[in-house]
Amino acid sequence: MMCSKALCDPPFDRYRDLFTGSILQRSQHEGRQVVEEHELPVIDLRSLRSENEEERVACVSEIVRASSDWGFFQVLNHGVSNEHLGQMSREQKRLFELPFEMKASAKLLNGSYRWGTPTAKSLDQFSWSEAFHVPLAKISDPACCSLEFGSLSDAMERLAGTMSELARMLAGVLAENLGSPEDQFSKSCSKSTCFLRLNHYPPCPFSPETFGLMPHTDSDFLTILHQDQVGGLQLRKDSKWIAVKPNPDALIVNIGDLFQAWSNDVYKSVQHKVKTNTKMERYSVAYFLCPSNESTIGSCREPSIYKKFTFGEFRRQVEEDVKRGGYKVGLPRFLL
Repeated sequence: MMCSKALCDPPFDRYRDLFTGSILQRSQHEGRQVVEEHELPVIDLRSLRSENEEERVACVSEIVRASSDWGFFQVLNHGVSNEHLGQMSREQKRLFELPFEMKASAKLLNGSYRWGTPTAKSLDQFSWSEAFHVPLAKISDPACCSLEFGSLSDAMERLAGTMSELARMLAGVLAENLGSPEDQFSKSCSKSTCFLRLNHYPPCPFSPETFGLMPHTDSDFLTILHQDQVGGLQLRKDSKWIAVKPNPDALIVNIGDLFQAWSNDVYKSVQHKVKTNTKMERYSVAYFLCPSNESTIGSCREPSIYKKFTFGEFRRQVEEDVKRGGYKVGLPRFLL
């Protein structure tokens, strides 16, 4: 069932005073910041599967360098088919065109719908977006997707499967580089612990300075992202924000907090955000390689920069910090 945009979009209007007041205050004290657009490092993974050892070693070096210097990179010939990506994009748009009340229903996709930031007290704490954050184990559950959404479930299952293979391959490369087995994370990161997140960023009528997704780092090992060509993704590089130029042929990979802690800061989990567009909506889908809550994250080498912690402890600390101050603190909470 489709609906008018007014009925489909989340009720952002209830935050109108927050936005207009914060934007006015920003414009008086900060002014508009100029953010340059850059293309992330692009790595052709065909070389990773090559029988030529020199080509494979060179590709591994590119992955390691990008993970250490940028924390973000793009991959070509990644093994995720255009057919799967196209199917997911069509189903995703159909999903977000549903009435708000239906999207917010606990019966749809395991009650994983979320929008905005209910605890926001200022513009810097608000995300102008809506999303479904779905555990992979729930995608094929009949209680998660009714017959009406069978094609959506199929699209998510296919995409999650191929993105999972890609994430594990890259995680294996990065683990081997630091002297650990290729399957270092295979047991702790399974279908029951990883997630797929479907994102929608409606046009924002207030200001292009509004966050579609507020600045953050990812609480996982690796994230695989497919985005449309609207743009809006920005990351922190050399103490300044840069805009990521969309590449229609590539998927984006970024290092998460857990990989930074495990690697003892060899690989970098970089702060990133999404800025809104006043006229165009934006879609993206992300795969998160996560361990179980009981999994212990310890450094692969000594002396360690971080104390050991379980993923559950990390998530609880993040939730507590966001609830108390409006922002994620993340890894600095676990420094020795």
